[in-house]
Amino acid sequence: MPSSTLAPPPSDEQDLELWLQHAAGKLLLDATRERARSKLPSHLSDEARAAALQAIDDAVYGLMQLLDGVTDPLANDVHYVALRTTAELRRSSDDSVLHAVDLQLGDGMCMGFHGWVEGDFGNQPLTE
Repeated sequence: MPSSTLAPPPSDEQDLELWLQHAAGKLLLDATRERARSKLPSHLSDEARAAALQAIDDAVYGLMQLLDGVTDPLANDVHYVALRTTAELRRSSDDSVLHAVDLQLGDGMCMGFHGWVEGDFGNQPLTE
């Protein structure tokens, strides 16, 4: 899958937060959903292809639930293990973090998923 050129990030902090969440969604969908879809054999029947596409979307949505903190953590009476994911805007020249968003504190990956699968990544362009 060819990579895209990142568009300039918005300067408004609220717009930047949402833009980063959409960028995280694009990265996740490209790395999971689109990759899995590209690996489906061409000889599948329409019924088998539909079932495979639904299974891919269900698995990716499950990942989004995990990133949102919706699923139960791995736990016992004393401890638990939870997964946190951060989207970071970094400067290419020195790898410094310019802005970061904890995806569990954002608008929700599960909410974004339904628009992302339709190609809706917000009002601010992610790529050029």
